[in-house]
Amino acid sequence: MTESSHPPVPAAFSYPGHGPNARIGIAICHGFTGSPLSVLPWAEHLAAQGFAVSVPLLPGHGTHWQDLARSGWRDWYGSYEAAYLELAARTDACFVAGLSMGGAIALLVASRHTVKGVAVVNPGLSFYDRRARYVGILKYFQPTTVPIEEENPTAAATQDGDYSRTPLAAVHQLRKLFTSAIRGLPRITAPALVFKSEKDVVVPPSSLQMIRRRLGTQRLEVVPLAGSGHVATLDVDAPVIFERSVKFFLENAAKEVSSETS
Repeated sequence: MTESSHPPVPAAFSYPGHGPNARIGIAICHGFTGSPLSVLPWAEHLAAQGFAVSVPLLPGHGTHWQDLARSGWRDWYGSYEAAYLELAARTDACFVAGLSMGGAIALLVASRHTVKGVAVVNPGLSFYDRRARYVGILKYFQPTTVPIEEENPTAAATQDGDYSRTPLAAVHQLRKLFTSAIRGLPRITAPALVFKSEKDVVVPPSSLQMIRRRLGTQRLEVVPLAGSGHVATLDVDAPVIFERSVKFFLENAAKEVSSETS
């Protein structure tokens, strides 16, 4: 594929708040090899409720896998952290949210900043493939691999770029990100909402187990998604994510306001 034949780059999204929820911000992070398109319906639903919403496009994403191979986890994290800080500066209560790898990045931001809450969908902190522990060596012998694909996926398809190959150098960076996010879990004191698909073939149950075991806050709610695969924000349980997260954001923003005025 030539440079000119690459599909157009999916854009980052930003929505100014309106109405009574205008001062509540939600920064949403997309997943590994994905783009803002994978969480766009969620962002649009929140924007329709009046929330201020920011969805950055992470470096190395939305173009082609060669760009991903040249980016690192600190680039991905830094891009999302900057979007969160910009949104937090212009809102009174700011939350972090994410899908898959974006969930790990949101959790890491929550461990380093005073967020009002964290809502994540199928957050990744571990791998099904045990060879991932050796990816730092494997990447020198096998530069790329085929991406993980779900059989008979029910989620809507998106045009995120050319990620027909997965660079093992990027998987190595992903493993480093997971390690940092896991180490940060005990420092998270904000309330957390986790949506977990029962048919997720990408993120193993051990990721949720680590969250349950290590998360610093006692205010954890887990919502099972019986009908969806990994990209649940585009799947049949998406309305559950949209409605329950709105309730979570409103409840915890209200608690924050009441605690400050009491």
